[in-house]
Amino acid sequence: MFKINALTGICLLGHIIGMTTSFELLADPTRRRVLDELLKGEHSVGELVKRLKMNQPAVSKQLRVLREAGLATVRIDAQRRIYRLNPEGLREVDEWLAPYRAFWEGRLDAMERTLESMED
Repeated sequence: MFKINALTGICLLGHIIGMTTSFELLADPTRRRVLDELLKGEHSVGELVKRLKMNQPAVSKQLRVLREAGLATVRIDAQRRIYRLNPEGLREVDEWLAPYRAFWEGRLDAMERTLESMED
């Protein structure tokens, strides 16, 4: 059940995240850009702001969503928060993609065999 803020009527994010799948989170192109940067290594919010050419509140919002969904982790280093990708959070996506990967690998192997036979 959703908790609604009595003053604004807005559903609180923390309660929605539990019902939101990784697929829905990854549908947002901005979140994918943030994840792409985190894939390259750990970054502070300030570094991500510069790399993504976005304002700080927008980057912080996306990081909060990714953190609450388990797709990113944060550690505190003095005054900075350092974010990194949590690959375990992507397990659901990886498991879903596995049969499709196998399908395409089989197709590509068959195409390679065909091309090799054409060379002879």
